[in-house]
Amino acid sequence: MGWRFLLLYALAYMSTSLLFLAPLLVSLALKVNSLVGLDEAPDSLALVAGVGAAIAVVANPFFGTLSDRTTSRIGRRRPWIVGGLLVGSAGVVAVALASSIPVVLLGWCVAQLGFNALLAAMAAVLPDRVPVSQRGVVSGVLGMCLPVASVTGTFLVRLFNGDMLGMFLAPCVVGGFFILLFAASLPDRRLDPADRPAWSVRQLVMTFWVSPRRSPEFAWVFVSRFAFVLAFAFLTTYQAYYLLDHVGSREAAVPHQIFIGTLVQSGVLVAASLSAGKLSDRSGRRKVFVVTASGIYALALFLLAAASSYNGYLVGMAVGGLGFGMYMAVDLALAVDVLPDPHTAAKDLGVLNIAGALPSAVAPAIAPSVLALSDGSYAVLYAVAGVSAVGAALAILPVRRVR
Repeated sequence: MGWRFLLLYALAYMSTSLLFLAPLLVSLALKVNSLVGLDEAPDSLALVAGVGAAIAVVANPFFGTLSDRTTSRIGRRRPWIVGGLLVGSAGVVAVALASSIPVVLLGWCVAQLGFNALLAAMAAVLPDRVPVSQRGVVSGVLGMCLPVASVTGTFLVRLFNGDMLGMFLAPCVVGGFFILLFAASLPDRRLDPADRPAWSVRQLVMTFWVSPRRSPEFAWVFVSRFAFVLAFAFLTTYQAYYLLDHVGSREAAVPHQIFIGTLVQSGVLVAASLSAGKLSDRSGRRKVFVVTASGIYALALFLLAAASSYNGYLVGMAVGGLGFGMYMAVDLALAVDVLPDPHTAAKDLGVLNIAGALPSAVAPAIAPSVLALSDGSYAVLYAVAGVSAVGAALAILPVRRVR
């Protein structure tokens, strides 16, 4: 695989992350806060983020299956990449212009449908086009996409601070350019209609299922990713409210503070991701990196729970960047190595992506109860997130097919 394809793929993958992360890190929380105020905002945000994530849980494997079966003359992945971008961007605009929480909820659900169709097709490009010998390096490069998207998203939101439409639309414009550029150049294979598998109600149901009895390693990777992303979801979903309530930041300062925190985290994350990806390929090992990364990320969340100042927040974010970078460098390569069937790669990766989407519904569902039981303590909430990261490390230990 040449450098030109890798560059375009990385830019498009980064842009896909940008579409999700810019609203989740800052814009969505500020939009909800502007409509209902800080006292009601956590519950309202839990509703919007939770329902949207539930939509994502269903949409990702469903659109992955449709992508595997697409016989379009322009390929299997390209129609879903372009169509998902357009539909998702329309939903984001609806959120930005909404005057009530129900409209925000509807717009975010539309955005999740579109962006998950895009994500399912984008993830399937890895097993489609990348040989096994390069997957660790490519996974490491793609691991950088998340922090770059985080920094880019918070920077764009900061540029348009006070302009709600600009905060939501700018990431779609910037990210959409690179996604469309990749779609135009993608050497997308066309599926012959005669080779398309039969379709039935049972197969539709199986879109959302991979048997843990037949594929136990895949199941353990699923559990590990779910626990890790759940820890991440607690941090990102409530980061703005953590700064407002726990640290005592002013609302006007929050976009800038999250941008700086994300920049610090991302600088460490990029270095860790590149190094871990190369070391993983050279050593032929994946598990040790995932276990170590999960433990470091747990430590970061415990540091955030104990922090009482903005500087303490920055320390926690830096340590989190190290753990997250190692995890992102190897997780996708490990997942691809344990796929049950290469002929259903997009479908199976869609099932695995449930582990990446479901926590965004579970975290907002759990968080209000944790906050209520702890008298509104975000320190307790982040300690719970740290325990979840420890669970991610433990869940990967039973995997035997990959060292």
